[in-house]
Amino acid sequence: MDLSIVIPLLNESESLRELHRWIEEVMKKHGFDYEIIFINDGSTDESWDIIKTLSSEFDSVKGINFKTNYGKSQALHAGFSETKGDVVITMDADLQDNPEEIPELYDLIVKEDYDLISGWKKKRYDSVIFKNLPSKLFNKAARWTSGLKLHDFNCGLKAYKNEVVKHIDVNGEMHRYIPVLAKQAGFTKIGEKVVKHQARKYGKTKFGAERFINGFLDLVTLWFFAKFGKRPMHFFGAVGVLMFFVGFLSALWIGTSKLYKLWNGLPNILVVDNPWFYIALSAMIIGVQMFLAGFIGELLLKTKHQQKRYLISEKI
Repeated sequence: MDLSIVIPLLNESESLRELHRWIEEVMKKHGFDYEIIFINDGSTDESWDIIKTLSSEFDSVKGINFKTNYGKSQALHAGFSETKGDVVITMDADLQDNPEEIPELYDLIVKEDYDLISGWKKKRYDSVIFKNLPSKLFNKAARWTSGLKLHDFNCGLKAYKNEVVKHIDVNGEMHRYIPVLAKQAGFTKIGEKVVKHQARKYGKTKFGAERFINGFLDLVTLWFFAKFGKRPMHFFGAVGVLMFFVGFLSALWIGTSKLYKLWNGLPNILVVDNPWFYIALSAMIIGVQMFLAGFIGELLLKTKHQQKRYLISEKI
C-alpha cells in the first residue's frame, strides 16, 4: 500500500464529507493505493456516525472511536498503530490542510528518501496576536532546544516513512514535537515543505492560548527526557551529591568555627542560633532526597510496563 492518511478529529462533522471527497479526488488523480484512518477523539456531534457511513461506502475508509476525549497525541498513537502504507500522512480534519500537497510530500519521502517531512504554513490565516506571534516564539524555542531547523513544528500536515511512526511514542501532548521525537529515535533525515494554509471553513479552533504555555512546558520536559530520561541518576544523583557536599562543608565550617572560638575563649553563639546551621542541614537533607529520587527513577526504568492510555469503543 502506498499511503496511509491519519486524521485525528474532534467535533468536525461539518467538514468530514467535504474533506473525504477532496482526498478521494487527489488519490484517484494520482493513482495511489491508500487508506484513510479517521480517529474520533470523543466527539459529541455526529462525527462518528459520518465516519461509519463513509466506511460502509468506501473500502479505503477506516475509523477508530475513543470513548472520551484523550487528546490529539493519543489519537495519533492509535492511528499510527493501524497504518499499513509505506508513507504515512497526518493532517487535520478542519479543511485547513490542503490534500493537494500529499503527492509532493509522498515524492519527498519515496524519491528523496526523507524520514520525515514537516509542513510549513508560511502564510497563515490565523489571528496575528493570539496565534501567529506566539507560534513564532514557540517555534524559535523549539529550534534552539532541538537543533532542528524547522519553521513550523506544530503543523498538522506531515509525511513519514512507516517505520518512523512505528518507532516513536507519541504521548501526553507531544504531537507538537514529533520531529524531535523522530530525531531522538535515530531518524535524522528530516526536512520541511512550504504548504498552503486554508482559512477555517466550519466551526472554531479546539485549541486555546494555553496550548503555548503547555507547549513550552512540554519542550522543557522533552529536553530533560532526551538528556536524562534513560539515566535519571546522572541528574538527580549529581545534584543530590553536590547539595549534600555543600551542606556538609557548611556544617563542618560551623562546627570548626565553634570549636576554635571555644578553644581561644572568644565570644560565640549556640550552633542552633546560627542561621547557617539550618541552611547546611536543609542542603544535606535535600541532597539525600535528590539522590534517592535518582535511585527511584532508575528502579522505575527497570520495572516499567506498558499501560493503556486510551480506551477504544469501536473500530471499523
